[in-house]
Amino acid sequence: MAALFKPLTIKSIELKNRIVISPMCEYSSVDGFANDWHFVHLGSRAVGGAGLIITEATAVSPEGRITPDDLGIWKDEHLTELKKIVGFIHQNGSVAGVQLAHAGRKASHQSPWKGGMLIPSNEPEGWQTVAPSAIPYKEGTETPMALDEAGLAKVISDFKEATRRSVEVGFKVVELHAAHGYLLHQFLSPLTNQRTDEYGGSFENRIRFLLEVTVAVQEVWPKDLPLFVRISATDWAEGGWSPEESVKLSVILKEKGVDLMDCSSGGLVSWQKIAAGPNYQVPFAEQIKKETGILTGAVGLLTQAEQMEEIIAGGQADLVLIARESLRDPYFPLHAAQELGVDVKWPVQYERAKHQHK
Repeated sequence: MAALFKPLTIKSIELKNRIVISPMCEYSSVDGFANDWHFVHLGSRAVGGAGLIITEATAVSPEGRITPDDLGIWKDEHLTELKKIVGFIHQNGSVAGVQLAHAGRKASHQSPWKGGMLIPSNEPEGWQTVAPSAIPYKEGTETPMALDEAGLAKVISDFKEATRRSVEVGFKVVELHAAHGYLLHQFLSPLTNQRTDEYGGSFENRIRFLLEVTVAVQEVWPKDLPLFVRISATDWAEGGWSPEESVKLSVILKEKGVDLMDCSSGGLVSWQKIAAGPNYQVPFAEQIKKETGILTGAVGLLTQAEQMEEIIAGGQADLVLIARESLRDPYFPLHAAQELGVDVKWPVQYERAKHQHK
């Protein structure tokens, strides 16, 4: 049996294989609501045989959205459409997860195909962004407001309420988005966190806010369901967050009951220098797994079944997360199984096409 298709049990949840659909922003919501696009996009990946499907970055508050077109879970009205999607994913043998996110200073931007620029807070679609410190993402753009005590408490409460809603929807995995330069990542890195209170300065202080969010989420998230944290294992920028700090953080999160570290990188500063190529982020997942014993997920330019099989079989990570390859081929897991000589169950509606010679 190929390692890629060996089931993985995390707490009370069994994933039928190691292939995870990574969160991918669709920028297709109005007022945070999921719609037919999300139903077809996420549902087709369940039909396609992925073990776990994680929603795009789902905003815990309106001001936590990257763009006005982001998916949200900040009000109970959002739940009806999400329940429909989650129900379909589970009916088709995949597990549904949600990535809870707050964009911080990278909020209030246009969607990529509308230009991707910061929308000033005085424009109709824009709003005042918040951050650990009043440092803009790009020089010459509007400065975010540094979060005060009340602001910090609100973000923690927003994550907790979003988690409560996630339970109600029926999601089986929650992933906290502490990567790609969004709010929780902004607290971790000295490049964006220049606070002088207990949330800034030392490593212990910079991780404090993420730990507080994690604890608040765990107060309402069932103990028997998996909790993931996505981090950028390095900022790819001098003086930034480092792989060594990622290992230290992973040790602490593991002690606090986090089940898996989803290891991405970058996204914090506009001057980052990323050395991208196939498997370029896999060493982060491998290092964290080997040095801490926590489960890890590998991401980034993973496109081939053999490549993924080597990562899992070689013990470099426990899960592989795919994004662009899944956009090119929603049924990638079914095709990967054929390539690796594994007989997996196809949806009964598609069975007649399983064997090409028939």
